Amino acid sequence: MKTIGLASDHAGFELKQYVKQWLEAKGWEYKDFGTYTTDSCDYPDFAHPLAKAIEAGECYPGIAICGSGEGISMTLNKHQGIRAALCWMPEIAHMTRLHNDSNVLVMPGRYIDFQTADKIMTEFFNTEFEGGRHQARIDKIPVK
Repeated sequence: MKTIGLASDHAGFELKQYVKQWLEAKGWEYKDFGTYTTDSCDYPDFAHPLAKAIEAGECYPGIAICGSGEGISMTLNKHQGIRAALCWMPEIAHMTRLHNDSNVLVMPGRYIDFQTADKIMTEFFNTEFEGGRHQARIDKIPVK
């Protein structure tokens, strides 16, 4: 596995700190694109560098967190090589990897606890892309 990219805004900072501990416990490397405090900030400032690093092959996959998960997902998905999936339960993480080959796991920092995040990340990292008819669908997503 490559270095996992991380990004959050202030509302996702606390959960991102937990994610870092979770990754460290597994011995997995990560690169944190910020934020580094709970001071109010703008999620695009951290989502764009994460997306660019994934597109450049420097990181794979990514984990991004903001309050609802929506804003950072929208920003990440503006990038052609990104398939960011907002997951608030393990079953969504499973399906988005299995059918959509998502390369960024997005979690809603204000709406899930650490135990739920653990289950979501476990499912995300343990599920392989199924390919086949699902690859044909992904191939229909325009790339510049």
